[in-house]
Amino acid sequence: MSPIKTLIMGAAGRDFHNFNVYFKDNADYEVIAFTATQIPNIEDRHYPASLAGHLYPEGIPIYPENDLVRLINEKKINQVIFAYSDVPHEYVMHKASICLAAGADFRLMGLNATQLKSSKPVVSVGAVRTGSGKSQTTRRVSLILRDMGYKVAAIRHPMPYGDLAKQAVQRFAVYEDLDKNDCTIEEREEYEPHLENGVIVYAGVDYEKILRQAEKEVDIILWDGGNNDLPFYKSDFHIVVADPHRPGHESTYHPGEANARCADVFVINKVDTANREDVLKVREQLSLLNPGAQIIEGASPLFVDDPTAIRGARVLVVEDGPTLTHGEMAYGAGWVAARRFGAAEIVDPRPYAVGSILETYAKYPTTGKVLPAMGYGDEQQKELETTINNADVDLVIVGTPIDLGRILKINKPTQRVRYELQEIGVPTLSDLLRAKFGK
Repeated sequence: MSPIKTLIMGAAGRDFHNFNVYFKDNADYEVIAFTATQIPNIEDRHYPASLAGHLYPEGIPIYPENDLVRLINEKKINQVIFAYSDVPHEYVMHKASICLAAGADFRLMGLNATQLKSSKPVVSVGAVRTGSGKSQTTRRVSLILRDMGYKVAAIRHPMPYGDLAKQAVQRFAVYEDLDKNDCTIEEREEYEPHLENGVIVYAGVDYEKILRQAEKEVDIILWDGGNNDLPFYKSDFHIVVADPHRPGHESTYHPGEANARCADVFVINKVDTANREDVLKVREQLSLLNPGAQIIEGASPLFVDDPTAIRGARVLVVEDGPTLTHGEMAYGAGWVAARRFGAAEIVDPRPYAVGSILETYAKYPTTGKVLPAMGYGDEQQKELETTINNADVDLVIVGTPIDLGRILKINKPTQRVRYELQEIGVPTLSDLLRAKFGK
């Protein structure tokens, strides 16, 4: 039989992983192309031959997702694999309908086909939506495991937006590694806080090789999930974070609902800033989806170096980019800090936006009067810097997990907002991790 002609829809993450673990060197399939969405400047490239295996000596082309129907028709595609995350269930079925109408099968790949088995214990952290609080939860878990006497490496969900061949396996132990690997703002937001805590970070493209290298130097693998995607590794203890600011989303987004259904423990985060009724709605829904999972409530208290600098000031608020874009939130920690510490005005950044930053507002209209810290490359980082410097404000509140002043030249005073997970009540994550992995 002829190989099944396959197209993989993705966003430079799950799509490449699914290919690596299932389709690479599999003569039953011919992967004709990837399509790319969500992330700027990743289409019109190739998945390199050095990563694609012996069946693809010229690599595999990557097209914009807008070319999907044309590619199905012209390339006579038999099946389309949907392989990206944090989208409504309805969105997934619209994409399925497009593919079915064009004549191709539509497929979602499950855990058995895509997860790798580690020789070391794996603790994984995921979420039902982007921006729920995975990062601070992962940091909290890493410190608990370290205090238990384990050496831990955080393996981060992929964000390979540069030279894919060079990014196959990346290891970050010091800040200089971020510069050496030309990390984007999004990557720095995820890696820097781990480095501050003395935790090694791995990331890249080839997650089999990444896992085998990490296993050589640590006792426990900590999967640090991205968006609301499922772990790439078979987990021994799966923690899933939910956000009561978006009640109902735990059962209406892909693959967040699947994440919820396979959780060992839920962390309902941000209960200190959410309506109690919404917290109870989320708790009830999670219990229906997965009645066997333990539920922990948590807060993400804010810390600002000088709160008095905010009081009475006209401020520009810069927030974590994916939380506002993929996560569809209209605000984040920076906005909360501005309101809590008495800013006179939160200035709308849109009149000052330039280039791709302006385009981001058009693409993600739910973004509120805050500035998403987009920075997928030098040009976009420069546009972010220009937007900030154009703004007529007294102060910039930086609600991202990193110090933007390290990579941008900002021409006005700044205040950083930091936040960490704080469990409320018992049991705590420490209680559950010690019960599972205690020596």
